[in-house]
Amino acid sequence: MALGVAQAAMEETEPVAAAPAELKIANRSIFVFRGTILGESPEARVSRARAVIGEMLDGTEEPKVGLDTIQDSYLVLLGDRRAFIVSPKDVDATAGDVREAAEDAAQRLRQVVAESAEARSLRFLLTAGGYSVLATLLYLGLLRLLTRGHQKALAWLPKRMRKHTSALKIGQTQLVDSSNLFPLVRRLLALVYWAVVLLLTYEWLSFVLQRFPYTRPWGESLNQYLIELVRYLLDAVVSAIPGLIIALLIFFIARGFSAFVKRLLGRLSRPGTIKWLNDETLQPTTRLTSLAIWLFALAMAYPYLPGAGTEAFKGLSVLIGLMISLGASSVVGQAAAGLIVTYTRTLRPGEYVRIGDNEGTVTELGMFTTSIRTGLGEVLTIPNSMITGSVTRNYSRVVQGVGYVVDTTVTIGYDTPWRQVEAMLLEAARRTPGILQLPRPQVFQTALSDFYPEYRLVAQAVPSEPRPRAELLTMLHANIQDVFNEYGVQIMSPHYLGDPSHEKLVPRENWYAAPARAPEQKQDGEF
Repeated sequence: MALGVAQAAMEETEPVAAAPAELKIANRSIFVFRGTILGESPEARVSRARAVIGEMLDGTEEPKVGLDTIQDSYLVLLGDRRAFIVSPKDVDATAGDVREAAEDAAQRLRQVVAESAEARSLRFLLTAGGYSVLATLLYLGLLRLLTRGHQKALAWLPKRMRKHTSALKIGQTQLVDSSNLFPLVRRLLALVYWAVVLLLTYEWLSFVLQRFPYTRPWGESLNQYLIELVRYLLDAVVSAIPGLIIALLIFFIARGFSAFVKRLLGRLSRPGTIKWLNDETLQPTTRLTSLAIWLFALAMAYPYLPGAGTEAFKGLSVLIGLMISLGASSVVGQAAAGLIVTYTRTLRPGEYVRIGDNEGTVTELGMFTTSIRTGLGEVLTIPNSMITGSVTRNYSRVVQGVGYVVDTTVTIGYDTPWRQVEAMLLEAARRTPGILQLPRPQVFQTALSDFYPEYRLVAQAVPSEPRPRAELLTMLHANIQDVFNEYGVQIMSPHYLGDPSHEKLVPRENWYAAPARAPEQKQDGEF
């Protein structure tokens, strides 16, 4: 009773808590002292307990471990001597009550006493050595067997892979090349081989360490770590299954809804339903709708994905968002320009257009770029922002039927009758194969410049491919030169250097020089 009163008095007067100290006997942790009892710090209590336990274990008899109570503390007895005291100050808030901590410490001390007796037993040590030798032989045998299996697999796999991959063909084209697939399979086999080798080595080391009393705590810690690792992985997999199921359900619902919207838009694109939704805008509208659905599904499924709440996942999300925000400005601008071109129907595939200084047939109208093919063996890829920011001339939109508008310009001096020039241009158009006579070609005087008028021949041509258009212009230009040469008219743009010796006028009798004809000589329907 006096000891208990003194202990309580000392505990009440102790103002400062000392650093914790761990009691470790024969490489096994017994207890961690955190409080100062009867003036002894945790370090002094560890020294005293280690001295008492060592003295008792050095005896010839195996002492028994027991518990005794002193008020709210417990004495751990080794034989008839006090090994150490477990007080409330030694137990933290997460370790439970004092009695439970004292019983755990007593159980570990009993294990130390038993292992101490085993360490002094020659028979036990010989048996442990025999088991260790047998385990080592088994370990080496398994390693040898595993190595031979790995080598046989490496020798057997190429033949089997060539046999099976040669059957995977579409027509005469082999889908999988075994020479490219084998290095990957070999690396996977090597990874599995070394994983099994490490596992066998880990288990062999844990088994051998547990055979001997001093190294047994190390072996137990190895096994405990492996068990905890497997348990952690299994818990992570099991806890992730509900979230994965919900995420899969969201994606399946999004897939079904996307297919339903695609069929609905296909029905709405029929003539007479929605004006802006037709064959041209159906595909981009379907893509945009599907993209919106999948983005919404991804946002809904994101919280249920495994690891979505971890700091690594959050950091990756921030990094991706930052990359998109910094690098997507031009991409978004090009995509918006593509939508404008598509929904305003500025261009259509197959039309002959002129965009800035580029001229050709539209072959592909994409989200970001538009491809046109010229008649000179070139395929031009034009950004959609350039189309929306420049004047686009469409030569196919206003024609009657198939084909496109073809035009060319010549400048002839004022001393040549304009009626003769128009007649010669129309004659050249008539001689050119591919230029339609209905609607009839027309000649326009687009300018009266200082030294010459400008004549523009406008006609409609049948071909819709770019190369025939280039050939058509070549033939038209050749025919214009031939016709002008036949009638003795030079294709030359004069420049003013001085007053001529006589006035450059066209006499009335030359107004209808050949091949031009007077109005009374024209047939019905001629211009």
